[in-house]
Amino acid sequence: MEVEPLQIYEKHVFVCTSGSACPLDGDAEGVHKALKRRVAETPSLKGRVRINKSGCLNQCGHGPLMVVYPEGVWYHDLDVAKANTIFERHIVGGEPVEALRYTVAPGDHKLARDAENRVIADPCHPQRRLQDS
Repeated sequence: MEVEPLQIYEKHVFVCTSGSACPLDGDAEGVHKALKRRVAETPSLKGRVRINKSGCLNQCGHGPLMVVYPEGVWYHDLDVAKANTIFERHIVGGEPVEALRYTVAPGDHKLARDAENRVIADPCHPQRRLQDS
C-alpha cells in the first residue's frame, strides 16, 4: 500500500543560520528574523507558512542560503531586501524569484576560503560579487 506524503505547511522555509560560512557571508539571522516577522504580520499565513533556522546546507560560501519547500527552490547570497522580495513573490505569490535562485548540480558545493575566511572564487556563479573585506 502506498502512503501519501504528509504536507503540514503550504510553504516551509529553511534559512541557514549556522555552520562556518553563512553567518559570515551576510546577515543570516537578519534574513531569518525578517521572514519570521513578515509571516507574523500576515494573519492569513498563520499555520500555512513556517520559517525555520537550519544547520549547514553544505553549500558554504554561497550564503546566506535558504530553501523553500515543497518546491525545493534554493536562494543564495541573501540579505533582508532580497528576503522580502522572495517573501512577496514566492512565499505569498507562488512564483520563484529566478534572478535570486541558487542553481547548481546536485551535491556539496563548498567554496575555498583564504586565511581571513574570505571566499577565494565562485566557479558556480562567476558573476557573483565576492567579499573584498
